[in-house]
Amino acid sequence: MVELYFSFVIPVYNRPQEIKELLESLCLVPGAFEVVIVEDGSEESCEEVVKDFKEKLNISYYFKKNTGPGDSRNYGMEKAKGNYYIILDSDVIIPAGYLKVVREALTENYLDCYGGGDKALDSFTPVQKSIDYAMTSLLTTGGIRGSDQSMRSESYEPRSFNMGISRLAFKESKGFSRIHPGEDPDLSIRLKQQNFKVGYIKGAHVYHKRRTDYKKFARQVFKFGLVRPILLARYPETSKVTYWFPFFYTLMLVLGLILLLIKLHFLIYFYALYNFLLFLDALFSHKHFKIAILSVLAANIQFVSYGAGFVWSYFKIHILRQIPENTFPKLFFSK
Repeated sequence: MVELYFSFVIPVYNRPQEIKELLESLCLVPGAFEVVIVEDGSEESCEEVVKDFKEKLNISYYFKKNTGPGDSRNYGMEKAKGNYYIILDSDVIIPAGYLKVVREALTENYLDCYGGGDKALDSFTPVQKSIDYAMTSLLTTGGIRGSDQSMRSESYEPRSFNMGISRLAFKESKGFSRIHPGEDPDLSIRLKQQNFKVGYIKGAHVYHKRRTDYKKFARQVFKFGLVRPILLARYPETSKVTYWFPFFYTLMLVLGLILLLIKLHFLIYFYALYNFLLFLDALFSHKHFKIAILSVLAANIQFVSYGAGFVWSYFKIHILRQIPENTFPKLFFSK
């Protein structure tokens, strides 16, 4: 195998403080690598922040007009000098041993594209920790994509907050598409169709700050729901019944509340039991009562928001046969 030289490619949009924290963490990562920062048309530039790290990191900075994170990653990979690119979101922090884990994993079992997990730092807010729980717990939708078994499955799709791709795979696939969110599973599916090896590297986690409040989280997850039926229309072979779980959770919750009016309680008892299990699991994970309560709230926001977005998009795209770019233009960036 050719000696790997890594390029961290990081798009950023109006988040100079986040870039500062990420670059500080990269300063603690041993080994030779480069960092490519792509400013995606920001009004709050991080250029001055990047200048402060010129003596500490092999770093380059590029400013371009706003064309979305997918196109910005492509731009950064075109500029990068490495033969293996590590894609990060600006709201992550890298553990010092991250690159060592990745290098050893790729040496033992080479992947053309990999994904890694995420965790919460103690310094994160209770809301951020609760959202992290909802996105990663085995008892929520995190269990669909977050268990060791699902990570090893052929259907695993790396996420671009923590994702690596070889230069060859990038060139052959032409990188990320215009859709956002959803550009990362779209790329993963195309790579597998082109017979590139895609998988998960256990231990290559980052600390992911995610959203800072539930309103932003609900909007983000709603968009995730909107995107999946679009991807299913493109790649029908990727269809899984688990994509419907959040919608059925929401539907049965509404039905349970209606049945309460005629004194039928069995569905609400089920939901009460499930949410109590969420509370206990989050309490065991974080050892914090408030975070446990907030985790139950975050999990329900996730289910309801994703389920609503999914069924709305499915109806528009698969039942009415509407064109995604015309129906949901805000999900697509133009160059």
